[in-house]
Amino acid sequence: MQRIALYEFEHNGHAQIGIRFGFNRDMIEKVKELPGVSWSNTFRCFYTRANRPNLDRLVKFLNGNKFYVDYSALHISEMDAEEPAHEKIIAFRKYLHGKRYSKSTIKTYTTFVSKFLEFHDFKSAYDLRDVDRFVETEIAGKNYSISSHRQCISAIKHYFDLSEQEDIDTSKLQRPDKSRFLPSVLSKEEVIDLLRATRNLKHRCILALIYASGLRIGELLNLRLKDIDVDRRQILIRQAKGRKDRYVMLAESFLPLFYNYLQTYQPKVYFAEGNQETQYSSSAVRSFLKDSCRRARIRKKVTPHTLRHSYATHMLENGIDLRYIQELLGHSRPETTMIYTHVTQKDLSRIRSPLDESIQEMMERNKEHPNLRLSRNILE
Repeated sequence: MQRIALYEFEHNGHAQIGIRFGFNRDMIEKVKELPGVSWSNTFRCFYTRANRPNLDRLVKFLNGNKFYVDYSALHISEMDAEEPAHEKIIAFRKYLHGKRYSKSTIKTYTTFVSKFLEFHDFKSAYDLRDVDRFVETEIAGKNYSISSHRQCISAIKHYFDLSEQEDIDTSKLQRPDKSRFLPSVLSKEEVIDLLRATRNLKHRCILALIYASGLRIGELLNLRLKDIDVDRRQILIRQAKGRKDRYVMLAESFLPLFYNYLQTYQPKVYFAEGNQETQYSSSAVRSFLKDSCRRARIRKKVTPHTLRHSYATHMLENGIDLRYIQELLGHSRPETTMIYTHVTQKDLSRIRSPLDESIQEMMERNKEHPNLRLSRNILE
């Protein structure tokens, strides 16, 4: 089965959906016929504007041609969607607004519930097996991440709470367990190499601030110039995750870069502005970060959140108390911050492998062989 990878990148000033697959002449001819799809000589791939209608049209085409579609690099919840016309979806959106959920959560939940209702042709009554069929086909079947799977179940639970369907016990709708991954972290040297490899002044300023202040990508994009207090060396992060305000540090070494950026680009409202004083997009940040990693020859998978992980880990390695790091990161629970104790090198670097200990003991017992190596016969 032909594998097709969909991913996001920035091109011609807009977020695009890249379409990548192994060489297949028939596939190339079919993709060319899709409306809105173009070929990029720069990125060597087919692409279309990143929005919900284009994605739905593309997915319908790929599924109809029996291709295996990999969505893992696609940030579906961030794509612009047309205003849902069906009354059930409009009611669900109002319900979520009434619950005072964030704009991002409302957008994500509405997207999943829209897919669920469309999958079952907006029928009036549902049972648990309907949910299972949808998840098997549309979520697990299309290789969505575990976190997206969990969001989907949460969205459907909220919809059933709204519709008050007596035949469904929502407690039986089980979310998959969270994946427990250690955060990917760059070394201090890699961070400097990354910034040096970022040629564009605005891009370098954005990446430097994410790392220097430990910001989430959404916090960076929402940051307004008026909330940067140069005199106090502080930045006010307003209504971040959990609807909490907090202060973070403004690095002294960041200021020359910041002043240069202000003088060159003259942003008016937001720290990171696009055209006409609009907010920068997260897909644009991911795109130039990927390019900078390539230039810096960093082979790790690096996202904007990797810089935040690196900030926290390096703070811990520098001896900063975990409670202060929790406050600076805006974590509600100390358990969330504790994960950085598993990746810090401060104490791990002092621990020797038992193999090193064994070789050293052998060398001490065999003074006549001071240069024992595993690369040759130790017993010679």
